[in-house]
Amino acid sequence: MGPGLTSYVGRRSEGDEVRRLLGDARLVTLTGPGGVGKTRLAEQVAAQVCRAFPDGVVGVPLAQLRDSSSLTGLVVDRLGLHDVSSGSAMQTLRDYLAERRLLLVLDNCEHLVEACGELVTELLGNCPRLVVLATSRRSLAVAGEQLLPVPPLAVPDDGGARSPAELVRYDAVRLFVDRASAVWRSFRVTGDNSADVARLCRQLDGLPLAIELAAARIRVLSPGQIADRLGRSLALLGGGARTAPDRHQTLRAAVDWSYELCGEVERSVWSRSSVFAGSFDLAAAESVCAGSGVPPDQVLSAVDGLVDKSVLLRGGDEVTVRYRMLEVLREYGQERLAQADETASVARRHRDYFDEVAAQVDAEWFGPRQQECFGRLRAEDANLRAALSWSIAEPGEAGVAVRMASRVFEYWVMRGMPRQARTWIERAVAAGGPDLPGRAKALSLAALAAAFHTDLDLARTRVNQAAEVGDPEAEPYIDHVRGFAAMLSVEPAVELAEAAVRAFGERGDIRRQMHPLFIQGVSVAHRGDLDTGRQLLRRMITLSGDAGETHYRSMALFGLAVIEVWFGDAEVALDAGREALRIDLDADDQLSAAYRMDALAWIAARQGDQLRAATLFGAAAALWDRCGAAPDVAVGAPHRMFLERSRETLGDTRFDKAFTEGKAMPPGDAANFALGGRLTSAPAADQPSPLTRREVEIAGLVASGLTNREIAGRLVISQRTADTHVQHILTKLDFTNRAQIAAWATDQRNTSQAGSGNR
Repeated sequence: MGPGLTSYVGRRSEGDEVRRLLGDARLVTLTGPGGVGKTRLAEQVAAQVCRAFPDGVVGVPLAQLRDSSSLTGLVVDRLGLHDVSSGSAMQTLRDYLAERRLLLVLDNCEHLVEACGELVTELLGNCPRLVVLATSRRSLAVAGEQLLPVPPLAVPDDGGARSPAELVRYDAVRLFVDRASAVWRSFRVTGDNSADVARLCRQLDGLPLAIELAAARIRVLSPGQIADRLGRSLALLGGGARTAPDRHQTLRAAVDWSYELCGEVERSVWSRSSVFAGSFDLAAAESVCAGSGVPPDQVLSAVDGLVDKSVLLRGGDEVTVRYRMLEVLREYGQERLAQADETASVARRHRDYFDEVAAQVDAEWFGPRQQECFGRLRAEDANLRAALSWSIAEPGEAGVAVRMASRVFEYWVMRGMPRQARTWIERAVAAGGPDLPGRAKALSLAALAAAFHTDLDLARTRVNQAAEVGDPEAEPYIDHVRGFAAMLSVEPAVELAEAAVRAFGERGDIRRQMHPLFIQGVSVAHRGDLDTGRQLLRRMITLSGDAGETHYRSMALFGLAVIEVWFGDAEVALDAGREALRIDLDADDQLSAAYRMDALAWIAARQGDQLRAATLFGAAAALWDRCGAAPDVAVGAPHRMFLERSRETLGDTRFDKAFTEGKAMPPGDAANFALGGRLTSAPAADQPSPLTRREVEIAGLVASGLTNREIAGRLVISQRTADTHVQHILTKLDFTNRAQIAAWATDQRNTSQAGSGNR
C-alpha cells in the first residue's frame, strides 16, 4: 500500500491497538461509519508493520468492484499473480499464500461482505501464515475475527474557553488545522477563532471526512461562518434543536452542505463522476459528465472546483493527472444521480466512452505505442470491468460487452488474466443468446483463453461450440485455437496453424498471424524441419519489427531460443533468449519472463555450465510460483530434460544448493544474472542493505534530483518500471517520500567514501 496523499493526523492509540491485535489474531476488521477514517488507519498501520511481514503487505481496494464474481480475480491481480493454471483462481491464491507470511488488506468490504467472508475463511483455513486486515461498515462474520470499532477523533468538550495550545492537542482540531492550512497557508488557531474551531469540530462529531470537507471552505469562510452555516443543517436533522444526531446524520449534513455550496455545474459533475470505478482522467470526465446543462468547456473548471472542495482527490503520475472520489462521496453522488433520473443515461455514456477507449487501444496495439496502450488499459481496468458489468446486465447490450472483452486479447494474457477474459466473454455470450452477432468468434476467443490457462478440455469444448455456429468469419480463429491446443498436447499442429496464418494473411491481418506463426514455427522444427522453423520465426520477428511492437517480438525470439537450444545453435539461442527476457522485464510481463528464464537455464545446461543452469532453474521457479503456473504443460519436455541433465551432473546436493540460491535471489539480481551477470556476494553483515543493486542505483538517481521519467530515460527502461522500482524502495526502507530516499542514498554514499578513505 502506498503512502497517502495527505498527512496523517492522530490515531496513535488506535494504531497501537490495531498493531497489538495483528500480533494476536489472523483477521482484524476495522468497523465504523463511512468517513470515520477506517481506510487511512489501515493504510497507516500497514506501512508501520510491513517489516513484520517478510512476504509483503498487499492492499486490495474493493470500492471499485461492482460485483462479487470478480473478487478473487482482483485479489490475484493485486498480488501480482498470473491466473494461468488449470485450477481455479482460488486455488492459485491458496497455492501462492500457502507458506507466505503476508498481510492482506481488504478495504471497503461492506458491499461484498458475504463474498469477502467466504474468501477470508478459505484463505485463512489453508494459509497458516497469512494475516488479514479488513475495513468494513459491518463485520465479516468469520470465525476468529477481531472487531475494532474506529471511533471519531477526539474533540474538545463544551466546557468553556481553551487556549490555542490546548485545543491543538485534540486530534479533531489538529486535523482541521492541518487541512485548512493546506488551502490557506496562513491559517492558525488564535485566541479570536479558537472557540469557533472547537464548536465546529464538536458539531462534526470528530468525523475526519466531515472535518476535511469543512476545512476546504476556509479560503472563503471563517471557522465561525462555517460553524454557523453547518449548524443550521444539523439543527434541521435534529428537529429544530441540535440534540446530538447520530454520526451518520452528521456526515450526511456535512456532505449535503458541501453539495449545496457547489455551483450547478459542479453538482452535476459530482453526481455524474460517481459512475467511475477507481480513478479517471480529465478526458473521461469531459466525455461522461458533459451534456444536459454541463457545457464541455466547463467540465475542467468544475473538476478543479471539486478538487478544491475535497470532493475529488488528485492523483496519477507526472504525465497524467487522475482523480478519484471517496466511497462515501461517490455513494452520495449516485443518490443525486438517481434523483435526477440520470443513472441509466450516464452509465451508458460511461460504457460508450470506455468501449471507445478499448477500440482506440486495439487499433494501436500492434505498433510502437504498445506499452503506452498497455499502461492505459491497466489504468482503466476498474472502469472497463464496470462497463462490462453494466453491458451484460442491461438488456440488449451483450453484443457491446462481447466486443469490449474480445478487444486487445493480448492485454488479458500479459496481465495474467486469461481466465477473466474467458469469463467476461462467456457471460456476454450467455446474455446475448444463440443469435448474438459474432458468437462464433467470441467462443473461439474464450477457447483461446482456456488454452492459455491450460484447461485444454474446456478449450476444445468452446472451440467445437464455435465451429457449430458455422460462421466463415470465425474459421481462422478456430484453426488457430485448435493448433494451439494441439501444440500444448504434443499433437500435430503445423497444418492447423498454417491454415490460420494463411487465412489471416488473406485478410491483411498481420497481428492475428503472429501467434499462429509461433505455433507453426516451433511445431515444424519439432517435426524435423529446423530451417523452415527458423524462417517462420524470423519472419515473425521481421513483421513485429516493421510494426514497432514488442510483445510478439519477444514471443518469436523465445520460439527461436527453444528450437535452437533443442535442435540447433546454443549461442543463437542464448542471444535470442536474453533479448526476449529484456523485453519482458521492461514490459513487466512476469509470465513471459518465467518462460524466458527457464529457457536460459536450458541453454546453460546445453552449454555445460550446470551450476549456472541450476541457479537459473531456481530463479525461474520463483517466477513460476509468482505466476501461479508451472512449466510442465507448454515446455515440459525441454524443462525436464535439461533440469535432469543438470542435476545428474552436479549431484543432488550441489544442484539443490544452487537452485535454492537462485530461487531466493531478489528479482533484480536474478534478472541481472540471467542477462549475463555474475552472482554477487552478500553485503557485509554489519552493513546489510535491503535493496537490490538496481534499486541502489535508482536511489542514487533520486538523490540527484531526477524524476521517474528521467530515470527511465537514463536507464533505458519504461517509466512504469521506474515507478515500480521507486515504490519498492519506499516499501523496503519503510519510507513515505522521495526526500527520505535521497537522504538515505546520500548517507550510503558518504559512508562508502569514508570507508574507502580509511583503507
